[in-house]
Amino acid sequence: MSKDVKRTSQDFIDLEAKYGAHNYQPLPAVLDRGEGPFLWDVEGKKYFDFLSAYSAVNQGHCHPKIINALIEQAKKLTLTSRAFYNSTLGDYEKFITEYFGYDKVLPMNTGAEAVETALKLARRWGVVKKGIPNDDVKIICCENNFHGRTITIVTMSSDPDSYANYGPLTPGFIRIPYNDADALENVLKEHGKTVAGFLLEPIQGEAGVFVPDDGYLAKTKAICEKYNVLFIADEVQTGIARTGKLLACDHENVRPDIIILGKALSGGVIPVSAVLADDDIMLTIKPGEHGSTFGGFPLAGKVATAALEVVRDEKLAERAEYLGKIFRSEMKSIKSDMIQLVRGKGMLNAVVINNKPGKTALDVCMQMKELGVLAKPTHGNIIRFAPPLIITEEQLREAIELVKEAFKKFE
Repeated sequence: MSKDVKRTSQDFIDLEAKYGAHNYQPLPAVLDRGEGPFLWDVEGKKYFDFLSAYSAVNQGHCHPKIINALIEQAKKLTLTSRAFYNSTLGDYEKFITEYFGYDKVLPMNTGAEAVETALKLARRWGVVKKGIPNDDVKIICCENNFHGRTITIVTMSSDPDSYANYGPLTPGFIRIPYNDADALENVLKEHGKTVAGFLLEPIQGEAGVFVPDDGYLAKTKAICEKYNVLFIADEVQTGIARTGKLLACDHENVRPDIIILGKALSGGVIPVSAVLADDDIMLTIKPGEHGSTFGGFPLAGKVATAALEVVRDEKLAERAEYLGKIFRSEMKSIKSDMIQLVRGKGMLNAVVINNKPGKTALDVCMQMKELGVLAKPTHGNIIRFAPPLIITEEQLREAIELVKEAFKKFE
């Protein structure tokens, strides 16, 4: 196609359909530019972003402080591998461990890589420290979880779309109901001597922003301590101020043994993830036993440091707590028989829809798109709402009115 010909959204959609794997089914918005809480498509239409790349863009699109950190480091040094030291990693490791209060960090790239790292770390600790025979180590996980897409991770899933026809799957996992502390204790009564860790999301995001009962995190942490089992929190989506605290576990003053971070750790600029733990756990992995060519690369350290500084300096956790209450209150005020339930914490929220022909969650999302708000259904009848945390109250209220207008279209 000639550079002089104006390309339309459909042109780009057709290209993806022809040359890309068909493993996604996006809403038909072809995005070209972003700034703060806003996105623009190739035709120049402006949208409120209410997905934030699944909470990776908590600091807003193209935050100048983060982009400047990327540019300055990119002009100097991008990648060395971990075969050598570099002049940014140590500073970043010091910063992030002090920021979250752990002895050590193991830097990776994607959220799935970080989950895999945490699983390996827990298994290694189970063998080396707890004395579990190597082939008997178990990890407990929860139903309706979403931790990523690797073979081992989909083994933990209870969603056939994630694990079906990818066998053989990885052994060593026990799945229990979420939000059920008694279920955890019952399994540990039987298998506690061979269980290394309990992995959970403090709020299940992909499951439709399922918020557990108050006290669930504290109860399960206490049970883990009773049976000498590591409490592993996947905060890839819930962490970095999204739920109104720096970490979602902070709502119950729970300190996980292993923390998994990603997404907003870079403000959505490059893939950066991390696993945090204390020395007794982290130092069970020795040189050559785990790693990544890009994990801890110079760009990552500078970008992640800037991203965390933005969260701290702009008080994004406090803003998420305040704005989240406004959002849920306004959603609950909508008079519509389509809305079954509104739930969430901070700025991670969901509206559960009573799906009917022509009045589904997807229909609502398509109508919101026409009005200038981008969100996407999950599990068929749930709309997740998670705008960048830098959104102002005025901007939020403007977007809320558009959401309300979308629901009115179905009366």
